[in-house]
Amino acid sequence: MTTKILALTDALSNLARFRLMPGQRYDSVDVPPLIDGIAFDGLIADKALRQLKGYTGRIRRELRRHLEDIAEGPLRQKVLEALWLVGRLLEQTPKSKNKIYSLHEPEVDCISKGKARVRYEFGTKVSLATTLDGGFVVGARSFPGNPYDGHTLAPALEQVAILIDQVPALAVVDRGYRGHSVTTTKVLISGTRRGLTPLLAKLLRRRSAIEPEIGHMKTDGRLARCPLKGRIGDAIFAVLCACGHNIRKILAHLRTLWVLLFHLIGAMIRPETSHQREALAA
Repeated sequence: MTTKILALTDALSNLARFRLMPGQRYDSVDVPPLIDGIAFDGLIADKALRQLKGYTGRIRRELRRHLEDIAEGPLRQKVLEALWLVGRLLEQTPKSKNKIYSLHEPEVDCISKGKARVRYEFGTKVSLATTLDGGFVVGARSFPGNPYDGHTLAPALEQVAILIDQVPALAVVDRGYRGHSVTTTKVLISGTRRGLTPLLAKLLRRRSAIEPEIGHMKTDGRLARCPLKGRIGDAIFAVLCACGHNIRKILAHLRTLWVLLFHLIGAMIRPETSHQREALAA
């Protein structure tokens, strides 16, 4: 069983209302309750997609006819890039590879999550490496093109080795990294049962500790949405989010240390009297 989302937006693509419906039901069945009580001048549904493609194709052909009238320069270059992107958009099919999901960010990839709540995400894959004990980020690298996770492990460990000035002795990863080609670092894959010592089994259970760290980076560090443009912007933003996450963790430790020092200094300045000791003992 699958679930479909029937959404209603305004002319600026702002979400106005949505409904969840079974995947095998026709969309027209849930349209009346979706638009009930909403006043609007016109409604563009799926049937209008062909007409919109026709309008876009006409504008594209008109721009190509007047392309000779545009002088050489930055404006002409932007027009050529826009025509190239629109041409790819009009020619792509549902089963095409390297599809365009956003005209203002053509490098966006469709990443399959394999989860019931969120099946797909659109963006750039980012690999994060944290310490097993403190959860500090020691590596953050973006991988455009949605490569296989096992193929990203070697470059991620290479970045960690450069940042910490030594090759990691152990890496604990999830099952998506099966089939990697790393030989310089011992790699423990989640779900491994054979050949584990009690210490390695304990470290393997610590792998899930990275999940809340990623959640905090997405919510507190704004990792879920990159405001920088292009693949270079994605790489820079991933590193900046990792730096911000480490700074927040350091500040949290400093706050805890400050509270402890405050109590110790207060106890030294105002020592307990004998009456207070008797009251605490009672």
